[in-house]
Amino acid sequence: MLAFILRRLAQAVLVMLTVTFIAFMLFQYVGDPVTNLLGQDATPEQRIQLRADLGLDAPFPVQFARFVGNAVQGEFGLSLRQGRRVSELIADRLPATLELSFSAAVIALLVGIPLGVYAALRRGSFGSQLAMTISLLGVSLPTFLIGILLILLFSVTLGVLPSFGRGEVVQVGSWSTGFLTVDGWQHLVLPALTLSVFQLTLILRLVRAEMLEVLRTDYIKFARARGLPNRAVYFGHALKNTLVPVITITGLQLGSLIAFAIITETVFQWPGMGLLFIQAVQFADVPVMAAYLCLIALIFVLINLLVDLLYFGVDPRLRIEKPAGGH
Repeated sequence: MLAFILRRLAQAVLVMLTVTFIAFMLFQYVGDPVTNLLGQDATPEQRIQLRADLGLDAPFPVQFARFVGNAVQGEFGLSLRQGRRVSELIADRLPATLELSFSAAVIALLVGIPLGVYAALRRGSFGSQLAMTISLLGVSLPTFLIGILLILLFSVTLGVLPSFGRGEVVQVGSWSTGFLTVDGWQHLVLPALTLSVFQLTLILRLVRAEMLEVLRTDYIKFARARGLPNRAVYFGHALKNTLVPVITITGLQLGSLIAFAIITETVFQWPGMGLLFIQAVQFADVPVMAAYLCLIALIFVLINLLVDLLYFGVDPRLRIEKPAGGH
């Protein structure tokens, strides 16, 4: 177990260095921040001076080494657009993105798994067919269209939920949260639903497919032959083994929720990291863009490690040590 964790940590360090190098290299060619800061009428002397002040006149290896050294210490330099430390900007926006992603993941799990089990156990029924039809729509419709339709229905037509912003938040130490206010919950509903739709339908279809396959295995037939009640067969044996691939997909999708919340945050003007990244791209704010991608890569790496560790708790076969030289 310890060797496995150390091996995965070494792989994680290699992945992070690779992502950091690619991101920093690509973003060197995304616009010119000096032009954005000074405008078209700046003199060549002003451009040279600002480039030197920002450290952009140094060779690429020097800039990259400086960026990695600062990133290890949790510093990503100054935002070229706002003039603030990038770590402060991310710290301000991270709570909003994590709350939105966490809420979307909870909705997807609490709705997707029961619906998937129901669709598998009641295959052919009207409710099962309806769930599969809705899931097909959820997979097919783009996220921005779902968000716009929800805004049209609940904000414009019914007028029961706000259409943009995060609402009232409360500071708990350095962490800002909307979970402690009614207004915060009201602002969270529509973007969380929008972000959860694709993940919910994916989990629903995966659970249904895995459940149907597990129900056809021999050990389920033996459990029925022993006279075990359906509840014990379905939830004590079948569902537990169904959850092994679901854990993988859910873990990866949680990272995707955080990484790809950009569209949802843009539609609802949610003040999270995704909106910060879009603004950084428009301004060619290289430190913010590179820091964002490095943070997303770190989240994916940590989630993958956690998923692998959960495997050991769910699947007992993985806890069996292989004999030396064995297969």
